[in-house]
Amino acid sequence: MAATFGIIHQFKGATVEQYENTVKVVHPDGGKGLPPGQLSHVAGTADGAIVVIALWDSEASWVSFRDGTLLPGLAKVENGPPEPPQETTFQVHNSLSA
Repeated sequence: MAATFGIIHQFKGATVEQYENTVKVVHPDGGKGLPPGQLSHVAGTADGAIVVIALWDSEASWVSFRDGTLLPGLAKVENGPPEPPQETTFQVHNSLSA
């Protein structure tokens, strides 16, 4: 299924450890799986932030994950990011992969 919706999160001041603690709580299989509807998840560091880019099969899948899992999960993470992420969403125009 082609991605139709993308999201970029920038967790300013967050560490890799804080990111990993969060993923273990909000992703299936202790952070090793993708939630329903998420097609791709990549993360790295840039300019003092953890940057996460996720592609989804629909905006509805993203909203369901955000409201049902991510936001409640962020509140429960021990040693999580120091503040909520800056968020940019976009409609996917093109997606290529190897």
